[in-house]
Amino acid sequence: MLPQPAPNTLVDTPALAAFRRQLLNPLKQRLFLFSRLPAAGIAGVRVQQLTLEAATVTVPFKFLTQNPFRSIYFACLSMAAEMASGVLAMMHTSTGAPVSMLVVGLEADFTKKAVTRIAFECADGAAIARAVAESRATGEGRTVQATSTGRDESGDVVAVFRITWSFRAKKRA
Repeated sequence: MLPQPAPNTLVDTPALAAFRRQLLNPLKQRLFLFSRLPAAGIAGVRVQQLTLEAATVTVPFKFLTQNPFRSIYFACLSMAAEMASGVLAMMHTSTGAPVSMLVVGLEADFTKKAVTRIAFECADGAAIARAVAESRATGEGRTVQATSTGRDESGDVVAVFRITWSFRAKKRA
């Protein structure tokens, strides 16, 4: 008999590994961004790391991302923060019964001027996977508040975003 994983342990599958490989391929990532999220692609937002539990997404400080105050515009920071939790949500909804996902809330705290490349990390993959699984099991909607923390190149926290995601299993016809 095979050992059973602990209740809160994420199980990697070939389909999830394939999703990560595809998204982390630089060419395929750029094609995805320019076809589905062109503003993020033009801004230079990139997924740097993706595991079952966490994702890291960066946004550069450059002409196209800056505001009149010579820092990264908050909308560009928001794109990267949302994508850090969004790729985790996409990965966990990519296999199994179809599940719709939607941002239903956003809160942000800005603590430092963003004047270098900012890396947003979201480590809420387990909570997202659990909400998706519960929605599939019950057919009811579930929400998760995912936290994306943005750090500059020196490691200082620049912003913390709390994105509330809603997941609902789609009904089969």
